Amino acid sequence: MTKVSKILIVEDESSIRRVLKKILEEESSSYQVDVAEDGEEGLEKIKAEDYDLVISDIKMPKMDGEELLVAAKKLKPETVFVMISGHGDLETAVTTMRLGAFDYISKPPDLNRLLTTVRNGLDTSKLVVENTILKKKVNKKYDIIGESTPIVRIKEMIEKVAQTEARVLITGSNGTGKELVAHQLHLQSKRAAQPFIEVNCAAIPSELIESELFGHVKGAFTSAVKDRPGKFELANSGTIFLDEIGDMSMPAQAKVLRALQENMITRVGAEKDVKVDVRVLAATNKDLKKEIAEGRFREDLYHRLAVILIEVPCLNDRRDDIPLLLAHFVKQIANEQGTVAKVFTEEAIQLLKEYDWTGNIRELRNVVERLIILGGKEISKEDVELFANK
Repeated sequence: MTKVSKILIVEDESSIRRVLKKILEEESSSYQVDVAEDGEEGLEKIKAEDYDLVISDIKMPKMDGEELLVAAKKLKPETVFVMISGHGDLETAVTTMRLGAFDYISKPPDLNRLLTTVRNGLDTSKLVVENTILKKKVNKKYDIIGESTPIVRIKEMIEKVAQTEARVLITGSNGTGKELVAHQLHLQSKRAAQPFIEVNCAAIPSELIESELFGHVKGAFTSAVKDRPGKFELANSGTIFLDEIGDMSMPAQAKVLRALQENMITRVGAEKDVKVDVRVLAATNKDLKKEIAEGRFREDLYHRLAVILIEVPCLNDRRDDIPLLLAHFVKQIANEQGTVAKVFTEEAIQLLKEYDWTGNIRELRNVVERLIILGGKEISKEDVELFANK
């Protein structure tokens, strides 16, 4: 079945409005074409309906095309706009492109040019919608599951802090979900549409960490065969997440401190500084105050990073969330494996709530996957006793 493409024509001249509507409806039976006499009426229709494409005149009474474009993009950023411009409106048409219009067509519109632009605009609209759906699916991956008091507090803190530029240090044991907090801080921030670059400081050898973070120039060391940007440059205008920062070497810590103080980095082997605009989030499973006392972490860097502290609780401190986490993991694993989601009995859930979860959320997910593979159609208390390996 062919998908209907919804098109809105916003044009104050009734003759042009009728002609455009007729041309588009004759071009394809899959085009559903609505009309509006001015920008104000057009905006009301955009509020009430999701259009794949809006064709708007620029010069109109009440609200012109530029004002309509700006207002509509605030409401529905994914809406694709094609502007119609008279000869004297050409400069304004170019301005609307900068404001997010897909294209503009001069009056009187050339038929072939109009239809080609509409087809291309609808293709773009389809891609934008698909991309939006994909982003929502990806973002859902980073949802923080739970309604316990500690988790509600963390969600409230994220909501308050995300919109600011404050640096955040996230602490907690391995497997508690520190990276989820970092992702939520980014996704709820003004930088959400910009890069989120994650660096696992514990996984990079100390001799390579500076190159990884700040990049290098050709010839800086034996294997540096070409210039390469580092993670700070890749995260420019977005967010960099320094995971396990407690494992970073002291020389690298000094350079990170400079980047935070001056918003400048220097590639390994280079003399020229590079300006960066990056929000820094960091996480660790270590007691950094203890690391400072033992000379393994810079106190000045700690204070730069820990403007806001968020401590992620262990699973043992939020046992009431286990039923919700089980339901989440069951659905997630069933989708991944293409199988029917299994159900846990109340006795099985109660037993899992009583276990000592030293590996936290990560361990719980592994156990759920094991039970789904090895357990019966309904996961019983006996299945948990047999396969949970606790």
